[in-house]
Amino acid sequence: MEFIDEQLSAYSERFTSSESQILEELNRFTYSKVLMPRMLSGHLQGRFLSMMSKMINPKCILEIGTYTGYSAICLAEGLNSAGKLITIEVNEEYEDLIRSFIKKAGFENKIELWIGNAKELIGKIEQPIDLVFIDADKENYSNYLDLVKNKLRSGGYIIADNVLWSAKVLQKESEMDSETKALHHFNIKIAEDPDFETVLLPVRDGLMIARKV
Repeated sequence: MEFIDEQLSAYSERFTSSESQILEELNRFTYSKVLMPRMLSGHLQGRFLSMMSKMINPKCILEIGTYTGYSAICLAEGLNSAGKLITIEVNEEYEDLIRSFIKKAGFENKIELWIGNAKELIGKIEQPIDLVFIDADKENYSNYLDLVKNKLRSGGYIIADNVLWSAKVLQKESEMDSETKALHHFNIKIAEDPDFETVLLPVRDGLMIARKV
């Protein structure tokens, strides 16, 4: 996946607050040891997620797609003092890695890691959700939206990653592959839903920000 120009990215990071030492370590570890490291949110997007969370001060965050835990740690930085973050990861091979870095970051009592299929697990969340971050299998973005919508409180936010999909969403629909088509339909679905106000930001690979009205 190609994102923005490397020089522009470096310039943006230059004027963005630094990530923590633990996040730097996790970043390096992911790029050196884990497959598909560009799935990591990274410095710029991570600081954006952290700032959004701090602005909302959520009591309950749901993350769909943990990967190695970088974005979960960023989002947890803004949790309400009585809040928690539930993060769902389908790949059990990442569990020990995720838990080790959550502990290093000091969030073992704030972040709950659930291993399994998000479509089956989301229904187990009983409390109202203040913030949802979707960064999982692209074909199911619309399904995840359906599952979380009624659990999201009024005034709550959804942030969905990769919604520009390396600009492939600009292709003719007949030429799109299944992932691109699913993301394009998700963008249409949430933007046309009268229960949300939306802004699609061309940050990294595209972030859809939706507020439930």
